[in-house]
Amino acid sequence: MDDLLRAAQTVLFDFDGPLCRLFAGHPAPAIAQRMRDLITAHGEPAALGPEARQSGDPLVVLRALEPGGELAVLLERALADEELVAARTALPTAYADRLVHTLAATGRRVAVTTNNAQEAVESYLHGRGLAHHFAGRVHGRLHDVSLLKPHPDCLRRALTATRTRPERAVMIGDTVADLEAAAAAGVPFLGFAHGPVRREALRAAGARHVVSSLEEVLTAVTAAPSFR
Repeated sequence: MDDLLRAAQTVLFDFDGPLCRLFAGHPAPAIAQRMRDLITAHGEPAALGPEARQSGDPLVVLRALEPGGELAVLLERALADEELVAARTALPTAYADRLVHTLAATGRRVAVTTNNAQEAVESYLHGRGLAHHFAGRVHGRLHDVSLLKPHPDCLRRALTATRTRPERAVMIGDTVADLEAAAAAGVPFLGFAHGPVRREALRAAGARHVVSSLEEVLTAVTAAPSFR
């Protein structure tokens, strides 16, 4: 992990998890149900497969529709509105704010690469006093849901925007989709997992470096404050 961070010019953060608990005050299962209700109201309940009918993850429901259709676009915007509300009560991940400030102070660029809506991310970052560190480098969900992670689209956009070669970046993510997107983009990956289930899932998928607290990352950055 020390070598990853020492070599990194740019650190790419997933949003919900590594930077905050987005749905802490605006629960995701209720959002997922409202999205199902919207699909049903538009006469397309058959589009919901077994997983989408049961899941409490709004992104699973969003993926149920074919990308590009009118209802898919409407559903994506409805989710973006819900995420914007959620951003007002999101809880910061321990040590995340300090880590962002420290990375910036030691010369690294930081960016967000997320399946969440850009507006929600920017609202949260502004409220935490972090927006200036990420100015122009928030790469969120597009209308085309086929480009959601594990597709590497948002990582590639971040690398282009920061003019960073993939091997000089590192992504901090908490899901297997993050890991797979980083691998597809050629970006080294640092897993973040609170609990043993997610930690084991990341390791089983091939993650070599997994931490349970961002304090470990902050310590490593502070100990080796400059990149090569």
